[in-house]
Amino acid sequence: MNKSFKVIAFDADDTLFINEPYFDEAEEKFCALLSDYLSKQGLSQALFQTQINNLPLYGYGIKGYILSMVETAYNVSNHTISSKAMEKIIEIGKDLLQKPIVLIDGIEETLKQLHGNYKLVVATKGDLKDQHRKLHLSGLGPFFHHIEVMSEKEELDYEKLLKRLEIDPHEFLMIGNSLKSDVLPVLNIGGTAVHIPFHTTWAHERIDHEITHPKFYTTEKVSDIMELLNL
Repeated sequence: MNKSFKVIAFDADDTLFINEPYFDEAEEKFCALLSDYLSKQGLSQALFQTQINNLPLYGYGIKGYILSMVETAYNVSNHTISSKAMEKIIEIGKDLLQKPIVLIDGIEETLKQLHGNYKLVVATKGDLKDQHRKLHLSGLGPFFHHIEVMSEKEELDYEKLLKRLEIDPHEFLMIGNSLKSDVLPVLNIGGTAVHIPFHTTWAHERIDHEITHPKFYTTEKVSDIMELLNL
């Protein structure tokens, strides 16, 4: 691995702290609530499609997810959903916004070792207020020089980030759990990327092909970064 990095960026959700399992739990509750209308599989597919359709309007994050649950409930019930059931859907969403922050194993120790040797940043998607809330509650905020909450994580978004950080692509290392968002666009602009798989990934973030690239690395846990960097 090239060691001339000036900036190391971390994804937030399921890279710094746990996130997707909370959405899986919320989906389970949603499907149980609406089980009279469709099968669990049918409800999951309907909710997913609504989320994808709404991404251009709401972006990523819990608030958009809540609105997509409400819209899906109206659609699958043919607008007959009760006000009581709708209240429960809102409660599912509010519960998501108050979930405890659970750090990924080894992340705090890794950041302590990297801090001072590299400029560390957060590069993530989601709701701006919620991501800042989670970073504040995580206690990890002081390790980071900059926090970037993107509407998307595509090549142009990363290019804009690098321009703000005043670095070239070869000086940038991205670490995250999503091949689609954290790896491919970074490789495409000339950066280096490390994939740290998480045990569950949102379907929208999955890809159906392997990545072969000289600047692509994968590790089982975040602490393995130190070995890749020879620290």
